[in-house]
Amino acid sequence: MTTRTARIATALLGGAAALITLATPAAAAPSAATAGRVDVTAQRLVLDPTDRGYVGTLTATVTSRRATATSVSLVVTEPAGASFTTIEPGGGCFYNRLVENRLVISCGGEQIEAGKSLTFRLGFHVWTTARSYPMVATGGRIEVVPDGAAASDATGFTTVFRSTSGSLRKPRPYVQAVDTDLSIRGSAVTLTPQPDGTLLGRMPVTVRYGNDAPTFALNVGATLPAGVQVDHIEPQDMPSFPYGFSVPGGRFVPGEERTFDVFLSAPVGTAAGELGTGSLTVTGSYFYGADDPQDVDPSDNTTSFTVTAAAAS
Repeated sequence: MTTRTARIATALLGGAAALITLATPAAAAPSAATAGRVDVTAQRLVLDPTDRGYVGTLTATVTSRRATATSVSLVVTEPAGASFTTIEPGGGCFYNRLVENRLVISCGGEQIEAGKSLTFRLGFHVWTTARSYPMVATGGRIEVVPDGAAASDATGFTTVFRSTSGSLRKPRPYVQAVDTDLSIRGSAVTLTPQPDGTLLGRMPVTVRYGNDAPTFALNVGATLPAGVQVDHIEPQDMPSFPYGFSVPGGRFVPGEERTFDVFLSAPVGTAAGELGTGSLTVTGSYFYGADDPQDVDPSDNTTSFTVTAAAAS
């Protein structure tokens, strides 16, 4: 390219850049209605011991300094994993991500009138063993987000666990387990002929939850001999499937054991005799965006058993 041509090209590019600059509108200044801040403050969260963990309610106040009514949502970081339960007023909560194995949760809020405040009550339930000494956890956090904008304000909060005697003095740090400590036990099962010609058998199964690692449910996967499948479980509070089910009864506390019945079936025409060996494997279910929690001892997460078909009487 000649020197003259280069100068012409540079001039043309410079002119184009100027046109682009002229065509781009300046960023709009905040209107008087939205210029004010929306602030949040929170009290200390005090959790009381129960026979199934610790429960408590956090009070957070959102104040709007805007000139018009403003809708807000809240983003909550739990003080302990899988502990958030409720928010009032508001709702429509969903899990965003994990921070140090604790959930960050977004919740739709309410409309706040200009210059007014609104108090939210947030419920928490930490599924751990009640201790004879008080404990403390840090890392809880609340952000307020007005009208879907970036967070206007945020505040942290401290969580204290009362001792079983009610004391809050000289608390020790609360350290929640990360890896689960699960076990499952089954036994040999015999399938007997039913009036319609199918076979059905009951197997008692016991699941134990050893520590306070956060999970919302325990899922069990079944590996079964050909033709054999899970028919149902009793009691049953969630649907079961031919090769899996969820442990009934909801959340566990550390050290809890739960026994329930698993019913296996085989189709019409199944020959009498030993059908083979099956197994059940239990895993914890926590945040959908992450892998299932690891277990401290995977060897007892699976139980094996023989399946036998009885002859028709």
